[in-house]
Amino acid sequence: MCVRRRILQGVVLAVSALGLFVSSAYAGAHLPVSSVAPTGPETSVPFGWVDFCQRYAGECDDAPRPVQTIELTPASFRKLASVNALVNNQIEPVSDASHAGAPDSWDYPEDGKGDCEDYALMKRRLLMRAGFPRGALLLAVVKDERGDGHSVLMARTSRGDFVLDNLEDEIKPWSKTPYRFVKRQSQENQNVWVAIGAPTAAPAYVSNRP
Repeated sequence: MCVRRRILQGVVLAVSALGLFVSSAYAGAHLPVSSVAPTGPETSVPFGWVDFCQRYAGECDDAPRPVQTIELTPASFRKLASVNALVNNQIEPVSDASHAGAPDSWDYPEDGKGDCEDYALMKRRLLMRAGFPRGALLLAVVKDERGDGHSVLMARTSRGDFVLDNLEDEIKPWSKTPYRFVKRQSQENQNVWVAIGAPTAAPAYVSNRP
């Protein structure tokens, strides 16, 4: 399920709130540790990303780049957490079928509505504007507990890989989520996708139900 389990009021995302929205729960928290998700060979690029790039070509034009990592400090962790919670609580969850009239449509939730990959795209955009490297902010496709397609944002940090999920305000190590990871963007080129872990069939759609 790509949408949160409670109905939220749709409001316009306030980018100016980024520096102000910091959960006190992370203020003095001990920095967590994760592992690095094992990646495999190149794999198919999700149709949603291909379609997104046709509409946002300037954001997808890319050349191979060195591997980038986020130095995880209390400040950077608080920023990751604040953006995750901010977007989760300011975007109204709606399915692609009802919102875009298509089973799988990736876009920025400019109207305050979207589903899992739209949340992930917005978090990625805001974190890049805040100075985080694009090569360390990776869109990923997973299967949820029921085997349905879902999308999250993975942050590659100096303390391992963490997941920013629209179904969870808490940032978790990738291995502590309930998901079967399928593939994600390559760190070297955002238009190349690589398998994660043991091979598994990709879901037909990243989001196919509300």
